[in-house]
Amino acid sequence: MMKLRTRRALALAGSAVALSIALTGCSTISNLISGDAPRDEETGEVTEESNIDIFSLKVGDCMPADAMSSTEQTDADVVPCAEPHGYEVYHEFELADGEFPGADAIQAEVEAQCLPAFGEFVGLAYEESALDLTWYEPTESSWTQGDDRLVQCLIYDPAGDVEGTLKASAR
Repeated sequence: MMKLRTRRALALAGSAVALSIALTGCSTISNLISGDAPRDEETGEVTEESNIDIFSLKVGDCMPADAMSSTEQTDADVVPCAEPHGYEVYHEFELADGEFPGADAIQAEVEAQCLPAFGEFVGLAYEESALDLTWYEPTESSWTQGDDRLVQCLIYDPAGDVEGTLKASAR
């Protein structure tokens, strides 16, 4: 299952106003301006359900099962990983500069990078695991217009929502 990662030229800071978080304290105001979720200052973990700019999504973030779309995404819903969720970002990498590589080349790079990282993250090889993966990738327009090279690997349990991280779950 392939999911798209999108980038707009300026990431439209104004769209961050659509976040559904309460304005409490300076860190939340800073999060609203940056398009990010409220995060624990020490761990960086999301502390409350939020809608964030797609480019604020980080390794370790968890997303509800209905957060993924087969269309171009400019935002993402995130939840604390302790709450029920469908996806967790477990690895990310940058594609090499140059011409847009196309879907086949991106998938080959995903296989070369996300699969080994999956085994390291879960503690069990992808082929032996009951878990699955998907990813966000640049579109041709985000590649050329926004210099987007980031691929993010996401892990999920096809059986349904999980609570807590899947790191070291060995399943």
